[in-house]
Amino acid sequence: MPRPKIELDDDQKFALMKFRRSINDIILPQHDDHYLLRWLRARNWNPTDAEKMFRESMMFRKQWELDTNLLLWDPPEVVKLYHPSGTCGYDKDGAPVIVVPFKGFDPIGLLSSASKLDLIKMTCKILETNVRLAAETQEHQLVVIFDMEGFDIKQYASRPAAEIAISLVQLYEANYPEILKQCYIINAPRVFSIAFSVIKRFMNGYTLSKIQIFKNDPKKWKPAILSNISPDNLPAHYGGNLKDPDGNPKYTTVIKPGGKVPESYYKKNIETIDYEKEYTKAVIKKGNKLVLDFIVVEEGCYLRWDFRTDEHDIKFGITLQDENGVESPVVRHRRVASHQMDESGAIACQAPATYIVTFDNKYSMFRSKTIQYRIYVTSPIEKLGIVPNDEELNILKSNLNEDVKQSKNDPLNNNMLEEPKVVGVNC
Repeated sequence: MPRPKIELDDDQKFALMKFRRSINDIILPQHDDHYLLRWLRARNWNPTDAEKMFRESMMFRKQWELDTNLLLWDPPEVVKLYHPSGTCGYDKDGAPVIVVPFKGFDPIGLLSSASKLDLIKMTCKILETNVRLAAETQEHQLVVIFDMEGFDIKQYASRPAAEIAISLVQLYEANYPEILKQCYIINAPRVFSIAFSVIKRFMNGYTLSKIQIFKNDPKKWKPAILSNISPDNLPAHYGGNLKDPDGNPKYTTVIKPGGKVPESYYKKNIETIDYEKEYTKAVIKKGNKLVLDFIVVEEGCYLRWDFRTDEHDIKFGITLQDENGVESPVVRHRRVASHQMDESGAIACQAPATYIVTFDNKYSMFRSKTIQYRIYVTSPIEKLGIVPNDEELNILKSNLNEDVKQSKNDPLNNNMLEEPKVVGVNC
């Protein structure tokens, strides 16, 4: 369908003209005004910032061969079989519809069987394939349905899984501005809000404005989806007409369900990596801050921290965000002299919740701060083997009772327990 006419005020027209001139050396024929405006809007109509973003993205495309070899790339077998997603059709305006059954996404299994680079390339391949489909219909945007039925937040509480999720969101935001027409997150359990509160920090306002979140209530999310997507372009499981030849309403011949990756594919076990012993080094620029999120999903865990700074102090604090999004301080934000002595501590955690650790250098207008930190969530106490369980307590109690009985029957002990005799002394 033809694109709508562009209506811009004078300042916006000037920004577009300046932006186009600044990237004239790398611009391609398909980069029309509609395309360039996405980058300008993503950087609040600042031509200089838009140019920086655009050039970095063009370099990214070249490094990852997005315009040459990526679409011909054959992913590893484990990624092809266990990466859940598929394009089932188009919305009423011609935007491709991608469905992601999140229950089948096993981040730990995939990262143990393939590389992080493979998962990034797979994400890019899916996006590039669908962007090309969208270009053919002249819609140039995508619709995504994330089915969160069976979502297990424990998987995303691990550091490797959280890192890959954040990396993919950052990749999307940096290289595909405003291609999202609509995103439906359906069947979201209550704990999903904890994971989403972390991920949304890396999304811009445009992306967030296109997301609709529904609980496990088909009576609400099905009408919303069907208002934009015809039944002939939607699996029967989501209210459409599409089924597999055997009648499967989830349309798994097109929408790959993914699933738990068998350990026979594992090349490494990333869960055995001892992140507790690792220190991370970071530079917090003047006037900025470093924010770290830690998801806690089990009771009995502790959040531990150790950090030091080079030469200057830093402001440090921890905030708790519960599953309803309510925030409360747990470690008061204050300046600490961590350049003079290492700062260490631990707190007992409630669950489910997100603990937001902040290193704040906003008060410093002249100095950047170099920090080395080690922060992690421990396993629940009962899993650490330092607290006896009920069976062990019964054994301990039984042994104690037996020791008491033996002590009473020991003559030596009995003599020691006798009342002392008073010996008279004649004066």
